[in-house]
Parts: sequence; structure tokens; C-alpha cells
Amino acid sequence: QVQLVESGGGLVQPGRSLRLSCVISPRDSNFYVVGWYRQAPGKQRELVANKNNGGGLYYADSVKGRFTISRDNVKNTVSLQMNSLKPEDTAVYYCIARRSLSAPIVWGQGTQVTVSS
Repeated sequence: QVQLVESGGGLVQPGRSLRLSCVISPRDSNFYVVGWYRQAPGKQRELVANKNNGGGLYYADSVKGRFTISRDNVKNTVSLQMNSLKPEDTAVYYCIARRSLSAPIVWGQGTQVTVSS
């Protein structure tokens, strides 16, 4: 059974950084697309960033230049480096994976990120 487990969330002051990590198991799982979604209170879930094995890369306009997604295919992990955090980045962040662009999304359980002074 495939599992995605996030870590690294927490409370941080505006302007600071956090790094989210996601471990995909089993390690030999082969997903074409990995990424991160987030959902703020009272808002729809939105795609933050994703990356595929074909070289495709996407960032939401609201995080461009501040967030960086990375993938380690050997360790089967996905990370999201978040810099210059803003209060509007406060949300539950979900790691996702898809075997193809048309395959169902596999979701992690989510990790809370709160940006507040």
C-alpha cells in the first residue's frame, strides 16, 4: 500500500523559512508527478507546486520566487523549501503523487504551517 508521510510543518514568524518533507513508501513506488497542495481555512485546496519526470515544473503565482520543490528519486522523497513566508501561506500542506497525468492523486495526511508573529 502506498503511503505519503509529510513532516516539517509548524509555527513560524513572517519572513522566516520552513522546509517540508514527504517520504513516499514503498521506496520502489514509481510516480510520474509529485507535488504539494495546500488548503487554508475557508478556502479551496490549491496546487502549490509540482514536478514530473519529464522535466515539467509548476509553481503557483503566489509562491514563485519564494518556494522551491525538489525530488530525490533514490530516497523517494519530495521536499518544499519555503522562504520569505507570509501570513497568507498559513494552511495545511499536502504531499501528492500521481503515476501519470491522468491517474488518481495519492494524498498524504497533511501538515500544518502557520505563519504568524
